Order: sequence, then C-alpha cells, then structure tokens
Amino acid sequence: MSCVFCAIVAGDAPAIRIYEDDGYLAILDIRPFTRGHTLVIPKVHTVDLTDTPPDTLGQMAAIGQRIAKAARVSGLHADGNNIAVNDGKAAFQTVFHIHLHVVPRRDGDKLSFAKGMLMRRDADREETGRLLREALAQLDAAEKD
Repeated sequence: MSCVFCAIVAGDAPAIRIYEDDGYLAILDIRPFTRGHTLVIPKVHTVDLTDTPPDTLGQMAAIGQRIAKAARVSGLHADGNNIAVNDGKAAFQTVFHIHLHVVPRRDGDKLSFAKGMLMRRDADREETGRLLREALAQLDAAEKD
C-alpha cells in the first residue's frame, strides 16, 4: 500500500490508536509537536481539502474537539489545543491522506506553532478579497451546473 494511513487503517502498519469508529481513526503522531499530538484520519482515502467531502471534514472536527477536551481533562493537563489541517505540499502536508492535527498545549510551553503570523500584513486586502469572492462565485456556478 502506498498510503501509510490507509495501511494503518487496514491494520497493516502499527499505530497507537486512541479512537476508532466505522468511519474514522485517531492515532498518536509518530513525530509529535507536544505530548498527546493526535491525528484524526477518515478511513476512506481522500488527499486534501479539495477532494474531501464537507461532511467528512465536519466529522473530523467533531472528533478532534472530543480529543481536545480529553487532553484538557486527562493527565496531559492541556490548557488549550491547536488544531490544523495541512492542505497540500505548500502547507507542509507530508502524508497525502487528509488528516486533522490536534496538538495539546500548556501555558508556557515553548512550541512556536504560529510564530510570525501575528505581524504579517496583506499589501492589498481589497484585491485579495475580490479574488476570493470571484473564485467562490465561480465555484458556486460550477456546482449548480
């Protein structure tokens, strides 16, 4: 199997499973940013946000929320969580099977998950808004055809 997550779902590759139902699996990340860093994986293979059904994304988020709550009330003593989907190679996606990261955080930890994001500025926000609105309108029109 070329997809490591499909191999894990099939039971052909090892993983620490922390949640499983008919459609989803949550496993501990093998290279965690923090203790308890979990990946929520749909069992049906899709690559990224562009080909994953909205209902699948919603269920991944719901499972991720439960895991985030568990990280707060467990012995991990999380004070918060980062959740993220790395969508494509440019966004640091390295396994091309959609998955949601749940990264437990503690006050004062040294992880710089969003370092540099707060001070960035868009030189032309109006143009950026226009481009996205036009693309959304094109997508809406294509979906109606």
